[in-house]
Amino acid sequence: MIAAMDLDEGLAALAAAGIALPPAVRDLLDRYLALLAKWNRTYNLTAIRDPEQMVTHHVLDALAVLPHLPATQRLRVLDVGSGGGVPGLPLAIARPGWTVVLLDSNHKKGAFLQQAAIELALTNVEVVTARVEHYAPAAPFDVVISRAFSDLAAFAEVSARHLAPGGRLFAMKGVHPGEEIAQLPEGMRVIAAPALAVPGLDAQRHLVVMAPGSAGEVAA
Repeated sequence: MIAAMDLDEGLAALAAAGIALPPAVRDLLDRYLALLAKWNRTYNLTAIRDPEQMVTHHVLDALAVLPHLPATQRLRVLDVGSGGGVPGLPLAIARPGWTVVLLDSNHKKGAFLQQAAIELALTNVEVVTARVEHYAPAAPFDVVISRAFSDLAAFAEVSARHLAPGGRLFAMKGVHPGEEIAQLPEGMRVIAAPALAVPGLDAQRHLVVMAPGSAGEVAA
């Protein structure tokens, strides 16, 4: 079930949960949502039409992963299959010191992402229209993240080569994907799979954290 929550309520809930955000975040997220709703009427970027449901299911869902990402001022992040910009655009807005690459093979979605980065003056965002298998970045990434791009094994297979030494893959999922975890190839281990508390979202959400290496125990 997707509940409705306005942006101010959502950001207040995140703050109460200890997720600190810069002062400029509220205005930029509001403008991002307005752009997403506008473009969505023509290009069908997301099945969600209601603006308040976009707050919960897109913005708050993306920002809820922040406590599980490295708490550093500088970070290189690759959002694979960014679509309408989730989670990459909210993360770039929330962490202006990070470099965030939004990768999607769909040209219409790439055009939206590029326009959003321009209109929101997000100088820390780069948009690339390409398949992840064909992408050749100038430098590897500390974080490669995706929401609903593919199953875990496929995500790991095409994305792990983009990791810097010590980097991690982060897959945003709904219910705990036990069967997908069991199908991961040798050489890919799950470090953690915490449940996420997304304000206003009455549904299970999990974040699967993976890294190259031998298999190990999966954290709850």
